[in-house]
Amino acid sequence: MKTSNTRKLRAYSLLAHGKVDKISDSTYRVWSQTEEGKHYIVVREGLEWKCECPDFILNHVACKHIHAVQQIRLNEQVAFPVEKEGENLCKEIESSEQVCKFCGSQNIVKRGYRSTQNRKVQRFFCKDCKRKFIVDEGFERMKATPETVTVALDLYFKGISMRAIVDHIKQFYGVEVSHVAIYKWIRKYVSMMKKYCDQLVPKVSGIWHSDEMTLNIKNLDNHENLRWAWNVIDNESRFWLASQITEKREIADARKVLAQASTLSKTRPMAIVTDGLRSYQDAISEEFFTLKGPRTQHVRIPNIRDRSNNNMVERLHGTIRQRNKVMRGLDDEATAQTMMDGLRIYYNFIRPHTALNGKTPAQKAKIESDEAKWMSLIKKASQHQRFETSS
Repeated sequence: MKTSNTRKLRAYSLLAHGKVDKISDSTYRVWSQTEEGKHYIVVREGLEWKCECPDFILNHVACKHIHAVQQIRLNEQVAFPVEKEGENLCKEIESSEQVCKFCGSQNIVKRGYRSTQNRKVQRFFCKDCKRKFIVDEGFERMKATPETVTVALDLYFKGISMRAIVDHIKQFYGVEVSHVAIYKWIRKYVSMMKKYCDQLVPKVSGIWHSDEMTLNIKNLDNHENLRWAWNVIDNESRFWLASQITEKREIADARKVLAQASTLSKTRPMAIVTDGLRSYQDAISEEFFTLKGPRTQHVRIPNIRDRSNNNMVERLHGTIRQRNKVMRGLDDEATAQTMMDGLRIYYNFIRPHTALNGKTPAQKAKIESDEAKWMSLIKKASQHQRFETSS
């Protein structure tokens, strides 16, 4: 029998291919992955979701169709009406994806708030296990407010130094934080958002651009402080598919970033545009080799005077240098990778692109319908993390 994790993975595949249609707040149509034109209806009856597929009928567990609907419901952040219960204002949670963190029951209500130093957090009460808890939306156990954290993230990836961010937060928010605290926020939330963003499948074109640039890293064992940052970007959507930091520029290094881009996009490109580096030719041939046509073509641009160009990825490198220019060098390779991962999230989901008429690459790649903000992105990443760990 299929495990819960297997069903969740298949649910992500359904979402990635747009196979879930909302009919009403309690009814969804999920199209079959194997039979063209066939679909299953998922409905909510009371606090329980039911599906007409054989997996649900035979095993009486949440099938992949229900998991897909639950993930959509999490992203929608549906609001429910408030009702009175005695002297407390409580809200019955009608959605099955909101459950008790201790016993997994759906029989929970809102009950008061927990006050922290800077904000109030909604508290829930489980009627089955009689325990109180709060829902982690990404900012649990944080002394700073969500607004302070997201402002720090935004300024950092716009190229402002950490000490300048410390001064900005103190002047405009009256909050004193250290540059070390800001770095910890960046490391924590970049890791969380990366796990969420990397499971989203962008709709990309068949043409990719790839290039490499140097990064200065201070604390290395040897005296050569330069590392290579490899990047792959989609031609049509400008979606930044992959970023990889390596010590050398050999075939194996080029293959790493190409494999990462292929894994994220779930596809094999028709053509890859690169500069004249010899490693690309062999890496593309080895990574995307197939006996069946059409094969991935390598468009090699030996110099900048060539009629074709690789300016798209060069402009991306300009964005990276804008972030890196206020630093005297990155501390280590882990710091460099964190910066590159965070920049990729900022570039794809937050920063509007002039070549896309003000849209973000994520919107162009059909991942996000609206322009994402740091706050909403962190909440979705936290919900995804909760969904992954629940069983």
